[in-house]
Order: sequence, then C-alpha cells, then structure tokens
Amino acid sequence: MNKKETKYTIGLDYGSDSVRSLIVNVETGEEVAGAVFEYPRWKKGMYCDANKNQFRQHPKDYLEGLEFAITEALKQVSAEVANQVVGISVDTTGSTPVAVDEKGVPLALTPGFEDNPNAMFILWKDHTALQEANEINELARKWEVDFTRYEGGIYSPEWFWAKLLHVLREDPAVFRAANSWVEHCDWIPGLLTGRTRPRQLKRSRCAAGHKAMWHEAFTGLPSEEFLMALDPMLGGWRERLYSETYSSDVAVGKLSDEWAKKLGLSTDVLVGVGAFDAHIGAVGGEVAPYRLSKVMGTSTCDMLVVPMEEAGEKVVEGICGQVDGSIIPGMLGLEAGQAAFGDIYAWFKRLLMWPAERILAKTNIVNEEQCELLIQEMANQLMKELAEEADKIGIEESGVLALDWMNGRRTPDANPTVKGAMAGLSLGTDAPRIFRALVEATAFGSKAIMNRFLEAEMRIDEVVALGGVAKKSPLVMQIVCDVLNRPIKVARSEQTCALGAAMMAAVVAGEYSSVAEAQEKMGSGFEHTYHPIPEHVEKYERIYKSYQTFGQLVESGLSN
Repeated sequence: MNKKETKYTIGLDYGSDSVRSLIVNVETGEEVAGAVFEYPRWKKGMYCDANKNQFRQHPKDYLEGLEFAITEALKQVSAEVANQVVGISVDTTGSTPVAVDEKGVPLALTPGFEDNPNAMFILWKDHTALQEANEINELARKWEVDFTRYEGGIYSPEWFWAKLLHVLREDPAVFRAANSWVEHCDWIPGLLTGRTRPRQLKRSRCAAGHKAMWHEAFTGLPSEEFLMALDPMLGGWRERLYSETYSSDVAVGKLSDEWAKKLGLSTDVLVGVGAFDAHIGAVGGEVAPYRLSKVMGTSTCDMLVVPMEEAGEKVVEGICGQVDGSIIPGMLGLEAGQAAFGDIYAWFKRLLMWPAERILAKTNIVNEEQCELLIQEMANQLMKELAEEADKIGIEESGVLALDWMNGRRTPDANPTVKGAMAGLSLGTDAPRIFRALVEATAFGSKAIMNRFLEAEMRIDEVVALGGVAKKSPLVMQIVCDVLNRPIKVARSEQTCALGAAMMAAVVAGEYSSVAEAQEKMGSGFEHTYHPIPEHVEKYERIYKSYQTFGQLVESGLSN
C-alpha cells in the first residue's frame, strides 16, 4: 500500500504594510515556511497625504509582493512539498477597492494613470470620502429601504460606495476610464486564476456584505433608484458591478499557466474566494459560535459568529455589519472594531521620541546609520520602560482619563470626526501615567463593543485574542481582561490571518468538508489565558462610567 502523500496549502495575508505567505501542512497544521514582503512604494509614503487622510497603495506593491512572498517561502522547502501544494487562499485589508478597465486591470497599471492616486487601491483607512459617507447616511434614513440596516446602520468613509463616489466626483479621467470597481481581496484570486474581467470575478460575500451594502434581502446591492438619488454619476454602476457573492469555501478556479510558472506551482492548485484579513484571522484563531475573536494590532477587529437559526431577526446597531457566511459559511458573521489600538501606543512613542530624533540628527556624534540604529533601540527600550512603570501604578491612582478616538470611532456608532482627548492632567502627571491611561482607554473601547453585542442579545461565551498586541504586551492584555471581566485566551500562532487563509484553502481544495474540521486539524491552539482580577474589575467599572461620560461631553462639544 502506498503511503498517503502529505498535502500543503498556502495562506496569503495582505496587511497594511506588507504581504505574508505561510505554507501549512494540511494534516497537522504545521507552519513549514513563510516569507514577508514590505510594500516599497508604501514604505516611502508615496501617493499618501496624512493631512488629507489620503492613503493609497500602488498595485505594483501587491504584484511584487505576491510573487516574492510565495517564491521565497517555497525556497525554504523541498520540491516534494511544492509539488504537494493543493490550494491557495487570500485575505486582504478592506474595504480597499480600485477602479479597473474592461479586462479587470487596475487603472494605475494602464498608460496615463501610473502615478494617479485615484487610479490606485484606496486603503481601508483612507478617510477622503467623509462627505460621501455622510450623504449615504442621510439618504438611507429617508429611503423606504434602509440599505445600511445590515451594516450597523451607519455607513463609513472607509467603505466601498463612499470611496467609489468620491473618486468619480474628484477625477473625471478615472470616471471615464473605469469599467468597474474591484476589492483587493477579489482582484488577487482573479489574477492568480486569469479571471480578472469584472463579469468573471467571484466576488467576496465578506467584502460585499460588510462594506458595499450587499444583502440577499435587497437582491444584491442597493437599488438603482437609490444610487441615482445619491448621485446621477452612479447611474448604471449597479449593473457594472455584481449581484452574486461567494463565501470563502468556494473555489475561484485553478492557478493559471502564467502564475503557475512564476510561482513554481502546479496548474492543479485551486484558488479560493478571498475575504478580509480580520475575518480570515478569526478562522485562524479558531473562531466558533459565541466565541468573540479580537484581532488586536494597530487597530482592532472584533469578530463573532452565530448560527443563522439562532440569530433570527436580531440586528446589532452601530457595528460594521452582519453577513451570512462572511466568516464561516452557514453562520452569521458580525464585525466590529476600534479605528486605533496599537496605533495609539505608537503615536505616544513618536511623541516622546521626537526630541531625541531631532537632536541626534543634528549632532556629529554618530553617522546617519548609527543614528537610526540608536533611535530604534531607544524607541524599543522606551516602550519596555513605559510598560514596566505603568504596571506599578495603582488603578485610580493617577486620575488621568483618556479617550481612544485618535483615529475617529469605528464602533459602536461610527463617527470618524471625533478626536482623542485626555482629562485629569496635573503637574505631577508623568509619561507612564499617561501611557497607562491610553491603555485603559483602548480597553474601555473594547468594552463598549462587547456591551453593544450583549445589549442586542448576542451571546458571548468566550473571548480569544490574536495579533501582535495580544502576543507582545501582558500589561495591555491584563487591563483588557480586567475591564471586560472575562478570561481571554491568546492564540498560539504568530500568523493567524495567514493560517486562517491556509485553512480556507484546505476546504477549497477538498481536503476537509468544513471550516470547523479544518480548524480542528490545523489549529495551533492557545498559549496563555488571562484571568480577571476581581478587585481590579470593580475599580474599572467605576472608571468606565467616567469614560462614557467624558466621551459624551467631548462628542457633544465637537458637534456644537
């Protein structure tokens, strides 16, 4: 009897700064190889303007990353492993759409648009479409059917239609040249299979449902009448987009000859329908019914799945949507999150490091390379010292209170115009006290999200954390645990998004009959569990009420 050949899948995780590949053993879940590619143009700040909240990424960064990340990972394994790769699945940030021509080519890859930011992918955190989002919300309130109903009731400038409309209004050349618009998570699978034409693409249920107001109750996207009332420029766009969507257990097709040769893989490799990183990350973190999965990085995404028959007609207001099959096929996927989490800590680090960077750069003590290394070492030590000292400060000791709205508020109740704030400062307030207040603020933002789910009668039996912050900061995790008053398990895998994509690829390739089966066989489990400290819980309940009051005062003051 011949020994059964071991199969492998590749998960491809497109983040905000880089793309990461992961080759995974389908039978054991062993992560056998991987590689990372940082986007070179993005790293230089090209095509972005933070003052305008404009964040664009060139498709060349994605293309170069696709080839490098997979070929570099394959160099680390034997030819036998490469020959046994049976599937590839992709996750990306979102909503990150791009205007394409009739062949599905992003306009930035066509003559005349090479350096036009409006012809590039509009990264998820781009907020240039604030006005368009406001118009969508105003019209939705008046319309007979509220097309934002299943997206939390508030449409965001980070999402598909707002971005599309903003670019069409701003750039007549893009308006004339665009045949359709495509999400990043739909374009990469189409590219790998040679099916990029807009009509050929299998569009992600995850992307369409959470960001483009697609729902079966609407027979697809918002009605032509609604879009025309929003702006006559949108006339005909519904027809040029899509009506059908697919969950990520479905195959787009097989690897094309072109990409099989580039990557050194077989044309028998199946490519799955793409999805957003947080949703696929939840799969990699072994999400299950009523298990809240918190992807904790620069921002957060809080994912929950509920059996459809148990969800019934419940609608959770003020989140980022609830979509049948967006995370696990056959279950309702709910998404919420904070617009800034680790980014807030990074902001404080930059604030404190500014004098050192300026002064060192002007001295002749060290050369440029030594200066960069010294600054990096100082920054790393700074965060370590801040965490150690902040951990020594008693709860309620400093009296400093902060809001976590440095990048606006994503959920609950999206409002990208609100700002961060601090209160309770005195001449005795030092950096560790401010840092602890910022950590507590991010924990309070997490509690506000959890409470919104609970208020809508969505059960939460367990909390799982994944991502960089969850792995690296015991201080942050213990404070979040105390504030939520829930045990928090930390996923063992360093790369839950790429691992989740590899799990999905195994289902797409037919190695497993369900996502749950793939999770059971390929999951890496959990490395640590944080438990709430009862005396901390009681104190944080009091501070959380102050956080809520402070937030109401700040938000009402900004709106007046």
